[in-house]
Amino acid sequence: MTALAQHREKKSMPNAHRQEKLGELMASDLSELIRTRVKDPRVGFASITRVEVSGDLRHAKVFVSVMGTPEEQAETMQGLKNARGFLRHELATRLTLRYMPEIGFKLDNSIEEGARILNLINQVAEEDREKQQLSNPEA
Repeated sequence: MTALAQHREKKSMPNAHRQEKLGELMASDLSELIRTRVKDPRVGFASITRVEVSGDLRHAKVFVSVMGTPEEQAETMQGLKNARGFLRHELATRLTLRYMPEIGFKLDNSIEEGARILNLINQVAEEDREKQQLSNPEA
């Protein structure tokens, strides 16, 4: 590989550590902003689970976990989408970047799914205990 090709490859390679660090900073700042500054009543129990930043640092996917019914989740997501400009502006005042990434919100059901799986595991464990008690009545 020529020196020029190596230079181009290095230049075009994304800085994964920087993306990760920016994602962590954005997640913590967005959590605080949503908790303290967003006044929209639709934004209820929303937790930022993670932020994925694109390689060019121009776009950020914000994964949000919302406790509540599907209707409440939809309302919260709509409230966050409406507050997107405000949140981006507030982040720009806190973070020193040449370009503030465009923010997109995605509903993250991983916490809800984890709770459902844990409930299923507990159910199976309880059924196993009941079966053991029926097969060994003297225990």
